[in-house]
Amino acid sequence: MKRSDNRRPHSKVEPPPRKPRPTTHAHRDKDSDDDAAGSGTQKLQKILAQSGLGSRRGMEEWITDGRVTVNGKPATLGMRVGAGDQIKVGNRTIRARPESGLPRVLIYHKPEGEITSRNDPRGRPSVFDHLPKISGARWITVGRLDFNSCGLLLFTTSGELANRLMHPRFEIEREYAVRILGSLREDQMERLTAGIELEDGLAHCESVEARGGEGSNQWYHVVLREGRNREIRRLFESLGITVSRLMRVRYGPVELPARVKRGHSYELSADEARRFIKWLDAAQAVAEAPLAPKGRRA
Repeated sequence: MKRSDNRRPHSKVEPPPRKPRPTTHAHRDKDSDDDAAGSGTQKLQKILAQSGLGSRRGMEEWITDGRVTVNGKPATLGMRVGAGDQIKVGNRTIRARPESGLPRVLIYHKPEGEITSRNDPRGRPSVFDHLPKISGARWITVGRLDFNSCGLLLFTTSGELANRLMHPRFEIEREYAVRILGSLREDQMERLTAGIELEDGLAHCESVEARGGEGSNQWYHVVLREGRNREIRRLFESLGITVSRLMRVRYGPVELPARVKRGHSYELSADEARRFIKWLDAAQAVAEAPLAPKGRRA
């Protein structure tokens, strides 16, 4: 197993995204206040969200639909649970862990040839094989990279944070370095940003920027605000262009540090994690702010 990189490179934090969308931030704050006032218990929907099953609102729907039991009885919305309670979602048992404060966030430099799931029937290497071991929690993947792609993967111990970062309505930017054989024409770059109809709907890049290269191998930096399966490869294939290498270099405000080599990881410090969450909170606050009436300044 390769060891985590203990050096702490600078993690660049950018201003909030230009076009954030509504999420469940306001509801999250209310629950956090309620939990602080409790004594060793937390709201059930928060425990379920932290386990990585889904968003808090999604968990509330599961509770309302009768999919969750506590100590063998149907759960009710808003009930509080502690470490001694048996929580079940179908046949899966969920353990209520004590509040641990700030979520842990890990940067991993994924090489090609690893899958982003824990188990694979074909026995291929997994990104989880190289992550540092933690007790009392587990690493949850923020998004995915396909088997032949490399670069930045984020992990966190908070299912709720992972869901906030992946929520499709939030549209957090993902930036990729893309290598192709040959170069893009101006009209092809315009098509990528204007939108191309794929089998699962219209897709487009926020920006496409030429970054040079050697000989016939040319690099471009592409920014997306969604995470569909093989989206960049499919966009380029629709133009008759094959992507020979695809590397994610940024997710939201977090860039892949140059010091974190392939197959190695780096855990954000408490201060870096705090700034990361503050960035996300600010972006959500902007998204939830009411629009100014026409004819008036915001």
